[in-house]
Amino acid sequence: MSMWFDKVIDSLTEHQIINDSKTPSGKVHVGSLRGVLIHDALYRALKEKDVSVSYTYGIDDFDPLDGLPADAPAELVDMMGKPLCNIPAPEGSAGTDLADHYIMEFLDIFKELGVGAEIYRMRDVYRSGQFNEAIDAILNKVEAVREVYQRVSNANKSSSWYPFQVVCENCGKIGSSEVVHYDGKEVTYHCRENLVSWSKGCGHSGKISPFDGNGKLPWKLEWVAKWHTFGITIEGAGKDHCTKGGSRDVSGQCLKAVFDEKPPLNVPYEFFLVSGAKMSSSKGVGSSARGMADFMPPELLRFLMVRSPAKRTVNFSTDLEYIVKLFNEYDRLIDAGLRGKTSDDQNSIIRMTEVDDQSTAYHPVSFQLLVSLLQLPHIDIKEEISKRVSDEFNSQKYQDSLNKRIASAKFWLDTYSTPEQRLELQTTLPESVKALSAAQKALLNLLGTNFPTENLSENEFQTYVFDMARMTPIAPKTAFAAVYTLLFDKNNGPKVGSLFSYIDSQFLINNFKQVEYSLDDLCNETGMNETEFDQWVSEQKEEIVSIEYQHKINAIFPVGSESTENVNIRGKGFVELTIVLGNNKKHLLRILVSDFEGVGIDLNSELGGLEEYGKNYISNLQKNLDSEFIENSSCISKEYQ
Repeated sequence: MSMWFDKVIDSLTEHQIINDSKTPSGKVHVGSLRGVLIHDALYRALKEKDVSVSYTYGIDDFDPLDGLPADAPAELVDMMGKPLCNIPAPEGSAGTDLADHYIMEFLDIFKELGVGAEIYRMRDVYRSGQFNEAIDAILNKVEAVREVYQRVSNANKSSSWYPFQVVCENCGKIGSSEVVHYDGKEVTYHCRENLVSWSKGCGHSGKISPFDGNGKLPWKLEWVAKWHTFGITIEGAGKDHCTKGGSRDVSGQCLKAVFDEKPPLNVPYEFFLVSGAKMSSSKGVGSSARGMADFMPPELLRFLMVRSPAKRTVNFSTDLEYIVKLFNEYDRLIDAGLRGKTSDDQNSIIRMTEVDDQSTAYHPVSFQLLVSLLQLPHIDIKEEISKRVSDEFNSQKYQDSLNKRIASAKFWLDTYSTPEQRLELQTTLPESVKALSAAQKALLNLLGTNFPTENLSENEFQTYVFDMARMTPIAPKTAFAAVYTLLFDKNNGPKVGSLFSYIDSQFLINNFKQVEYSLDDLCNETGMNETEFDQWVSEQKEEIVSIEYQHKINAIFPVGSESTENVNIRGKGFVELTIVLGNNKKHLLRILVSDFEGVGIDLNSELGGLEEYGKNYISNLQKNLDSEFIENSSCISKEYQ
């Protein structure tokens, strides 16, 4: 197996020029980073293969403003149709013009992500005359271009249509100008009032040289000029441009018709969606690239973009479950790499995530735990973490990584979390504890009663909860939900063992032990009949090491009663068994034997009958099992309802 980027470049040995570009028509959304990083992955893969390669990134700032950016002031409507680079930047902006205003923060992200592209701006390309030769060739072969449009995309172009837009000498607009003739030196153009819906032309007509920045090619032909002039060999595009008869097909056929050249290697890539929605810079739809770079460590952002094949959609979500899964997948990959347990493909992905050869966003403390710790009072997170990790992870490299993760967790809490997702440590028992099942309440009480006095690791605390769940007994998922209810008044949260490691032990013990439960209700929920117990034993027979058992009577008295005389008593008789298996795990099971109710019941007599039953049953059980049996003293417990 090879990674998708290795497959793309597998047969390439000669010098390669990779290109990508962006029109800065608004605040750049994070989806635009997918193309940037896909091309950067190819660039890195070629360098690793020792193939000579360069990576260029064009800023299409000579394009017209054809839609109002979401954050634009209303008066910008008068600038519609002018080249983006000719429109003043908003007041207070550090940009030299509108295009620079929107692209400058995007280019800052390139540095943060370690993208190796050389930046060029289309205004400079046109104004310096670099496209003059291509413009002349395209305009001289306009009939061939019209034929391609008709044949490839079924677009009929009139005999007066020329693929060029002039910057109107009167109003400065480029989006409303229409070229109707080229004589080999100059183009004849009209600035049409109603050529497009988004810009009104001034009605001016004139003749002007098409060279040296007096105008520009429409973008399908601009692609052709780039490929020809710069010798581009690899340039991918979003899937919407790569359909049959689409813009990529048109541009490729025009390159053949005008210059008799083959188009660059295409790498079609799928959309980057945010919660299922495609994004737009000008419409302000989706998360901005700057916002995403502020949120996620650069290594995670690279991982998100390049781990999947280019043709696979990335459907990103800021929901905690998605973000936690993303961090965990990255952490598992890096952890495997540190332990030397990664494949060649996984090592390739690791290298593609790195900003430089020393960078990492890995730390053994999970993102989800950091989100929780940030919400716990009176905790110095960095100090507490430093006590719990090895010296290796207290090095400056991993301290930097921890800082990145803490910043990400803070950003998520401040920007994306909902009230339901935020945690507040409950200092008193929340009302929701009352609604828990008897088994959940018993589990909480058991946790407090047996809470370890020694300092345990996060994994040891996690094991402790599993142990107490088996001794209740209760399913682990239901047990953890009970813990989250008591601690946060929620039914889910981060790893419980991690929480126990950071929250004050006495606080936990006090709160857990406050939870009361009915043993009668617990028996109703967890008790087994003889047949069910026999089935459990038959399934575990080969693993059973020892059985410790006790006969128990639990009697329920009316509240305020002092004796059994003239009092209606009800209750249960059961055998409680603690079974140790070969893996040294203990399981507590209860065999329900009897129910009783009446006035003046003799509990000792009930216990005697239970012991008689138990003696016979345990005797038969011993004959079938080669295990140690230990009998504990019988007991009678009381509760009042």
